[in-house]
Amino acid sequence: MTPVILSIQVGKVRSFFASNPKAQSWASAIVKEAVSGPIRLGFEGLDGDEHADSVHHGGCERAALVYASSHYHSWRGEIGRPDLTYGAFGENLTIAGATEAETCIGDIYRIGDAVVQVSQPRQPCWKLERLHKVEGLAQLAARKGRTGWYLRVLAEGVIEPGQRLALLERPYPDLTVALANAVMYKQNDDKGCLIRLASCPALSPDWRHRLSKRLKEGG
Repeated sequence: MTPVILSIQVGKVRSFFASNPKAQSWASAIVKEAVSGPIRLGFEGLDGDEHADSVHHGGCERAALVYASSHYHSWRGEIGRPDLTYGAFGENLTIAGATEAETCIGDIYRIGDAVVQVSQPRQPCWKLERLHKVEGLAQLAARKGRTGWYLRVLAEGVIEPGQRLALLERPYPDLTVALANAVMYKQNDDKGCLIRLASCPALSPDWRHRLSKRLKEGG
């Protein structure tokens, strides 16, 4: 099945004020709003999409975050949030037809005028927990492998909901996003997988550095 974009979301940085006086206020663009028509996808991301933390979010290796729509059915029941809508996990593109298990590091897709490549899995952070008021949600998403994945943009272009992700190349068919997650979170202790991921040129430099460091430290 060819993946298709169900929804596209962008967000502005906003401040969140903690109800608990011992907790700190925080800023994030994790709250995304759907766009109804065409939008430009550039090398740094979608027009109008912002990032409060440029160290861990955004940039050319994390230009757009993709999340599988099929995960929402599970989350709605598991965390008791039947109201969850697309974009609730901070993703830019909500897609049908692919999950982490069917998507590989280095996959190259054409979407409208744009050409994109899968660069790394997303590492869920504490902001998901704060947003949804579910303690441990980030760790749960990582453990279940429902992380989503990032795209780097190889050719800028205009995309819109309803478009398909046409697979152009799959240079590393054995290195799925699911496998990358399992290796990073030490659910897979196969050193061969660790070596292949750490040396994969399509994997983001940050992930390659972290995995290479683990190899040097003994795995």
